[in-house]
Amino acid sequence: MDVGIPELIVILVIVMLLFGVGRLPEIGGALGKSVRNFKEEMRDDSEKPSEAEKKSDETDT
Repeated sequence: MDVGIPELIVILVIVMLLFGVGRLPEIGGALGKSVRNFKEEMRDDSEKPSEAEKKSDETDT
């Protein structure tokens, strides 16, 4: 199930009709910030040990 150029153009036209051309940069910026924050949180979570690991370390000693 590939999304090609014609499908992307149709999606872009529908988005432009729904939100208007003036709000597209605002929506794109908000979406970009959300994705960036999500990636940072995922990276932070993978660097820190989880609560379960901490509890198992405490019970082992």
